[in-house]
Amino acid sequence: MIKYNSFTLDNGLRVFVHEDKNTPLAVLNILYDVGSRDERSDKTGFAHLFEHLMFGGSKNIPNYDEPLQRVGGENNAFTSPDITNYYVTIPAKNIETAFWLESDRMMSLSFDPKVLEVQRSVVIEEFKQRYLNQPYGDLWLKLRPLVYEKHPYQWATIGKEISHIENATMEDVKDFFYTHYRPNNAYMVVAGNVDTDEVKKLSEKWFGEIPAGEKKERKLPTEPKQTKAKFLEITSDVPVDAIYKAYHMPAKTDPDYYAADLVSDLLGRGKSSRLYQKLVKDDAIFSSLSAYVTGSVDPGLMIISGQVSDGITIENADLATEGVINEFLAADLANKEIEKVKNQAVSTIVYGEVELLNRAMGIAFGAAIGNPNLVNEETNLIKSVSKSEIEKAAREILVPENCTTVYYKAKK
Repeated sequence: MIKYNSFTLDNGLRVFVHEDKNTPLAVLNILYDVGSRDERSDKTGFAHLFEHLMFGGSKNIPNYDEPLQRVGGENNAFTSPDITNYYVTIPAKNIETAFWLESDRMMSLSFDPKVLEVQRSVVIEEFKQRYLNQPYGDLWLKLRPLVYEKHPYQWATIGKEISHIENATMEDVKDFFYTHYRPNNAYMVVAGNVDTDEVKKLSEKWFGEIPAGEKKERKLPTEPKQTKAKFLEITSDVPVDAIYKAYHMPAKTDPDYYAADLVSDLLGRGKSSRLYQKLVKDDAIFSSLSAYVTGSVDPGLMIISGQVSDGITIENADLATEGVINEFLAADLANKEIEKVKNQAVSTIVYGEVELLNRAMGIAFGAAIGNPNLVNEETNLIKSVSKSEIEKAAREILVPENCTTVYYKAKK
């Protein structure tokens, strides 16, 4: 059980405190309720650009890292389609430094044109290196707009295209900041060797005077049900042929989410999974093969992906994959097999929570989707999924008309 206390400042900042007196460390984690799904279709990549800009200096602090490193702290951040998350790990006795740094950049960035140009260049280079010049790197740039026709999950967090970042103006940057980076759009978790009353005082001192922003209601288009199979073939300079199969599945907040997640585990989690056993170990059709879910806040995807072995055609590899899926749908699932994947899923959560930062991020993410106690409920949600619920989820998700298949072929 991860215990926590909570309070909300007058400006709307929601604060959670997880006390752990068994560590000399503290974590300050701030989750902003903004991801790439909140971008305009003609101005994509801004949530990710902001992850970089937030380290480029704020109103009173030109260099974020320097004062943090001086007191033994370290920091990082990540952007997803749903959220942007910033975290500091620091000796607990120096926690006020983290409050000072994070509050200053929530108050206002420096909005220095030089910083924008530097970070713009960094993001453009990242776009080229990770997505355009790396084998299979552009897969999600091409798969997302094929799978999603309406919902803004149709573009990757890096953005649709480089030009959107190249053309970003300072006015665009300021508008995005003052729309999304406000205290009433954030969740702060302070965890570790801290005291709730002291955290409350520090929160009021450093964040209390930051003005709230106008709370905008999120009105995202609903993705229509996919009613026919989709297909894309790509030929590029990659080492081997690869297959990607994407199926629409329930959102993280949907009661059926965990049943769907367990379907992916049964099919493709680890070397004991059905896909690996049959198509990698026994028949050597694939050199690697797995299944996983995106875990999206809005309805997401179950992905099956694998690299085809030499001497096997990509078409036959796809047929073999479909064969295992059909066998899975027709099978009477064994309770032992189900319990094994449940235990794997629960163990992953339990071992992950050994890390103080993971506990803090778990509370923050749960709060952002409406349930901060999800961090304590998730293992029971997994354990309580019935065999019939797993079979129902499989029948609803693993159908041809719900599938988008990509053949990523190597140049011959």
